[in-house]
Amino acid sequence: MRALKVTALMLLAVACAKENASNSNTASSTATTSGSVDLTGAGATFPYPIYSKWFSDYAAQKGVKINYQSIGSGGGIRQLSEETVDFGASDSPMSDDEMSKAKGGPVLHIPTVLGADVVTYNVPGVTAPLKLTPEVIAGIFSGNIKKWNDTRIASLNSGVTLPSSDILVVHRSDGSGTTYIFTDYLSTAVPSWKASIGKGKEVKWPVGIGAKGNEGVAGQVKQTPGAIGYVELAYAKQNNLPIAAVRNQAGQFVVASVAGVTAAAAGVAKSLPENTDYRLSIVNAPGADSYPISSFTWLLVYKQQKDAAKGQKLVDFLNWALTEGEQSASSLDYAPLPTDMAAKVKARVATVSLSGAK
Repeated sequence: MRALKVTALMLLAVACAKENASNSNTASSTATTSGSVDLTGAGATFPYPIYSKWFSDYAAQKGVKINYQSIGSGGGIRQLSEETVDFGASDSPMSDDEMSKAKGGPVLHIPTVLGADVVTYNVPGVTAPLKLTPEVIAGIFSGNIKKWNDTRIASLNSGVTLPSSDILVVHRSDGSGTTYIFTDYLSTAVPSWKASIGKGKEVKWPVGIGAKGNEGVAGQVKQTPGAIGYVELAYAKQNNLPIAAVRNQAGQFVVASVAGVTAAAAGVAKSLPENTDYRLSIVNAPGADSYPISSFTWLLVYKQQKDAAKGQKLVDFLNWALTEGEQSASSLDYAPLPTDMAAKVKARVATVSLSGAK
């Protein structure tokens, strides 16, 4: 029976991946349907809901068409590094080694909005948000906690009837900034996770099945009783999936929200030096209201633009995103950049040079 169950789940995973890949390709190419493309980008699925709105709104207002392929942060970094796109997008900041290998020269990290990774699950009969600590989350995703009624989960959720069924972990199969945020948090909050699994866009998962993109993980969890996964907040809400309350550094159980993400970023934003490169982590932030699995997401652009016309269009879009675009962030469950930080980031955008254009 166990073998049949696993086989069925794997077949479902393949079917979901194919369906989601088709859906993603359709959604991410909408900017090309009505004419030629002015700018091309690729990368993170984490911010795709807000980026999709921005690109649509910007095309309507300015007539500039932007094609964005939602392929994961790892893919965005690779395509930018190979100069096959005009900009990349990632929720995982590029490492020094990755930046040194980028063919177009120095890369600027431009934070756009903030978002949250959430732990979402499908436990039949459980309607109230489950409470989870970082240690329990690490135990589940490392395979040490195997049943939903494990005492380590049950002790946090008094009054909730948990089944004795198996936990099925769903994780990303592609290079993912969402994975980076999740594993960065666990590495920061749980020393044993840092020592055994660590953080990265891709890690060696001890248990579970993989799905492509935030949409793939959300779809797999939604269709599989007993499943648990991590996705960006907007994807959980769009799929009507339950969201766990996670214990933060102050000992409070917090459900992800725009307010909780904003609280996590507040202290960091106020203390930023003028010359920062914005490769910042805000996981496990202090403060009673802070949601602990919060992060910036970045657009990646070359400091030295080789094509003056495209470079100017990119700079114009970035300035629009950091002003008018920020106003629509909250409606899609992202937190806008703090006002003082947005001003500093615009100053960073002003350093983009077009002098090397041919």
